[in-house]
Amino acid sequence: MTAPETLHRIPVHPWRWLPWLLVSQLLVALLWWQLGWIWGLPLLLLSHALFIVPIFLPNSRFYAPVVSRAPGRDVWLTIDDGPSDETLAVLELLDRHDAKATFFMVGERALARPELVHEVLRRGHDLGNHSYSHPQARFWALGPVQMAAEIGQCQQALTTIAGAAPRWYRSVVGMTNPFVAAALKRHGLARIGWSARGYDGVNCTPEGVVARIAPDLGPGAIVLLHEGAAHGHNLAIIEAVLQQLQARGLVARLPQVTA
Repeated sequence: MTAPETLHRIPVHPWRWLPWLLVSQLLVALLWWQLGWIWGLPLLLLSHALFIVPIFLPNSRFYAPVVSRAPGRDVWLTIDDGPSDETLAVLELLDRHDAKATFFMVGERALARPELVHEVLRRGHDLGNHSYSHPQARFWALGPVQMAAEIGQCQQALTTIAGAAPRWYRSVVGMTNPFVAAALKRHGLARIGWSARGYDGVNCTPEGVVARIAPDLGPGAIVLLHEGAAHGHNLAIIEAVLQQLQARGLVARLPQVTA
């Protein structure tokens, strides 16, 4: 589907943001001294916003490279938050539609159910790193030690179970703070975003989710889906998306990376 240099984008300079942060704060201090707080305070808030807002933008490249579309005509299905009680049923759905997907798994959940990880791989699907404990409420604010542990421990868990290290990583809720890139570089991980999202990880209806995803389903789309959500609609949503792909003549396949 694609060559490794176009898709497997490992961060090269994970701390490139730091000099810009230092320069911006020195500039704000200088302007505050010259112009007073009336100008200095708004400039300080603006300078902080420039470094905080990208954390919450799932496809922002400010802190780390991200793949938000797949080259070629195939669609890349990605399924987050497993393994779960629904994993086997998801696999059956994918088999019926001759579709392949990357399962972005939570490390501690994988360790609790390694047989499901093995079954995902046995059926020809792929694994991705989705943190060790999925700390959804505070992932954006993790410091360098905690972030390294979340990514590193998940990588170790999935590697131990699967026998091979995952290539792909997805941030929890898509949030990527300044300390993600260093861990990705250490483990040779490429960050994967998305181009089609229906917000199926929270309370929803299948019809509403599919209506949000459908306009973005096309060649090269990276589709974000979930399994095991409390609302219980994930299986219906996944099946509806697979039907949409079939109706449009689109095929869900894994990206081909040889390196």
